[in-house]
Amino acid sequence: MSRYTHYIRARTRKQPGFWFRFNDIVPVAAMESITVPHLPAHTLHVGLFKDVKNATFLRQQLLDINTGFQYAFADASMVASRQAVIAACSRAIDDSIFGRMKTRNLHSEIVFALSAISNISESFRRMGIQDTTKHVLAIKVLDESLTATQVDAFLGEHVHGTVVAFTDEELSSMQDVPRIRKIYKLPPAGKDENAKSLSKTNEAIVIGSMALRGS
Repeated sequence: MSRYTHYIRARTRKQPGFWFRFNDIVPVAAMESITVPHLPAHTLHVGLFKDVKNATFLRQQLLDINTGFQYAFADASMVASRQAVIAACSRAIDDSIFGRMKTRNLHSEIVFALSAISNISESFRRMGIQDTTKHVLAIKVLDESLTATQVDAFLGEHVHGTVVAFTDEELSSMQDVPRIRKIYKLPPAGKDENAKSLSKTNEAIVIGSMALRGS
């Protein structure tokens, strides 16, 4: 029996959106569906996982080109912000629509779009999951053949970690800030800034660097 089958999704008037374990009520953060602002026909389903125990397995599925694992799996410690993720997804979808993709599929293109460099292999090493990855951001672009509930079930079974809310606060608790500063060439923290976190200015630089990649 999978880990996921121990949980059922239930909604009540008092506690909408909670997950219930048999014989025990436990609130668990839900994965989230997001509509891309200028692409309303495309819905992202996003799960943010901390303390993942099977990153090696997930990475191997990607290396084996297992089509059942056609998701964007990114190292959450390298993600600058929620808005940066949405920007990367927007670019990847645009590039897919207009035939500009550089990688194998839309989901690998999302991971590539998180990077500020044009070298695909190095981008995957920087932004994709590695054997040592502890926190994972999983993204699926939904289509008519797949529902958010099915994605929840798949990720709940195959990603062995704790789902947390996809927020800047949760992302900041996972970030490898020195490494993010290095790969995006961010300026040193100013005297009024916290060197252990990213400012809104830093976020803007990251998103700008992503947008300018390859231009």
